[in-house]
Amino acid sequence: MEGRNLAIEYRWGEGRNDSFADIAAEFVRLNVNVIVTYSAAPVLAAKQATSHIPIVFAAAPDPLGSGLVASLAHPGGNITGLSTQSADLTGKRVELLREVVPTIGRLAIMANIGNPGAVREMGEVQAASRVLRIEFVNLEIRQAEDIAPAFETLNGRADALYVCAEPLVNANRGRINALARGARLPTIYGFREYVEAGGLMSYGANVPDLFRRAAELVDKILRGAKPADIPVEQPTKFDLVISLKTAKSLELTIPESFLVRADEVIE
Repeated sequence: MEGRNLAIEYRWGEGRNDSFADIAAEFVRLNVNVIVTYSAAPVLAAKQATSHIPIVFAAAPDPLGSGLVASLAHPGGNITGLSTQSADLTGKRVELLREVVPTIGRLAIMANIGNPGAVREMGEVQAASRVLRIEFVNLEIRQAEDIAPAFETLNGRADALYVCAEPLVNANRGRINALARGARLPTIYGFREYVEAGGLMSYGANVPDLFRRAAELVDKILRGAKPADIPVEQPTKFDLVISLKTAKSLELTIPESFLVRADEVIE
């Protein structure tokens, strides 16, 4: 219980990659018992800062491909956690987007190219688009200041937008959605939080569920378990969420069959 047998040091990186290393170094100086974070870039920053303090990632897109762990079954080192399988779901997301926007001819893909997980997901989106014979255009960003200019480069050259989720776009999700609506672009994301902030739809792992399960891993470590011996877990709960409010603003008619399958419809 926090305040009784547990103290938590909270830090917010505001989606800036350059802040993660400083935060990780501070936690090392504080000599915390466990570091909890998410995504790829913050975990890599923590990994570079310490090889002895246990690190638990609550939601990482591709722990193996990003080099966070040696293997999913036997992570090795001082890191373990939960995967979002985000890259594995890209094909399904593009299919869902085309189901809602059947006339889609060109897809814009926004990704923070400073984040390894986002770059990997962008590649998966490109591959899925090729299979479905959808053209694509990349919107590469590195900082919040790149977002608005990225939209300006489109100039009506896309029919929808796929956003690769990670800390930078998470911190700017409201702004991204406002710009997308202004450009009349239906959006799809990997997590429901982006739809709650005005996006059109999302499909992916349930993030609150992942963080709750991460707490169980922290508990095991505080009781003496070693991260190297705790297998990386996969998501067990996935959500398909769509916003009828955003659909209406885009003058989109969502098929009834799609609404029936959705886990949540925001009205």
